[in-house]
Amino acid sequence: MATVAAPPTKGETFNERSKGKDIRMSNIVAAKAVATAIRTSLGPRGMDKMIQKGDGEVLISNDGATILSQMQVMHPTAKMLVELSKSQDIEAGDGTTSVCVIAGALLDACGNLLSKGIHPTQIASSFMKACNAAEKILEGISRPVDLTDRASLISAVNTCLSSKVVSQNSDILAPIAVDSVLGVIDAATATNVDLRDIRMVQQVGGTIDDTELVNGIVFDKGAKKSAGGPTKVENAKIALIQFCLSAPKSDMENNVVVSDYAAMDRLLREERKHILGLCKKIKKSGANVVLIQKSILRDAYNELSLHFLAKMDILVVTEIERNDVEFISRTLGCQPIAHVDSMSPEKLGSAANVNEGSVAGSGH
Repeated sequence: MATVAAPPTKGETFNERSKGKDIRMSNIVAAKAVATAIRTSLGPRGMDKMIQKGDGEVLISNDGATILSQMQVMHPTAKMLVELSKSQDIEAGDGTTSVCVIAGALLDACGNLLSKGIHPTQIASSFMKACNAAEKILEGISRPVDLTDRASLISAVNTCLSSKVVSQNSDILAPIAVDSVLGVIDAATATNVDLRDIRMVQQVGGTIDDTELVNGIVFDKGAKKSAGGPTKVENAKIALIQFCLSAPKSDMENNVVVSDYAAMDRLLREERKHILGLCKKIKKSGANVVLIQKSILRDAYNELSLHFLAKMDILVVTEIERNDVEFISRTLGCQPIAHVDSMSPEKLGSAANVNEGSVAGSGH
């Protein structure tokens, strides 16, 4: 007996036009939700946001880029707003909250236009015309920035800091920010700045009033003094070494069995001879400050190597992170040295003064 299929219900009917409209409205709602979340943190009277990370750490900030980077956003359109805030932070360094709030307001206006039946393509082309007109208006009311006018630059930075948590310390931080940027660019020709040339070193203890600008490089830890080495060097010649000042180690886990005292003495004598040879080559290159990169394969140094270097009046700084090598090389004008046979005066950096300081409450 033949059967007739039942006609599809209304809910099973595929409608391309309604689906596209739903997706557009979903995108607008997601972007507006992100903009609404950070809207109240805008401006000098904006409120701070307290964010708890996945590991339990609590972060308090009213910086739009910081807040959005810590939010776990899943919707693709909301992620675009997060990337927009990051791009604004990289390019301008300020206005990260404003761009998201403006984008949310424009999308809200788009929702009203779409509800009136205006085609999305027409709305997009109109926005492009409005963008070009806005650029001309902004260029007309703008005035050029003179990088040699330090007072106006400090005033601009004070404006940026007025909405931040540290606004009450802007009289200290603003001159530091301006002087640090002017110190790494040519004020006559520069149009942008590479912020990787400026490094912030944080220490436990002290207050914001203890913040200072150092025209040089600062390490978290001081010089090694356990062997009696120097802590201050004038007219320093600096070597950044990536090889280990310790006894050689086999590639595989091997055990050396020493059967008598004569063999033990010979083993210690060879180790002492090897390390002394390394230290003599460092001294021969003319270096009087040595920066030792951290090693994960074996000890980057031992007490014997520190003893020899101290006898040669060489200041030693250890635990240099691999990620800091490029910055140190660029700042000091030195080259990383991977093998002791590559030690030469041409690869050394220079500094007028190398000394050790302490911060109250930091413990070192």
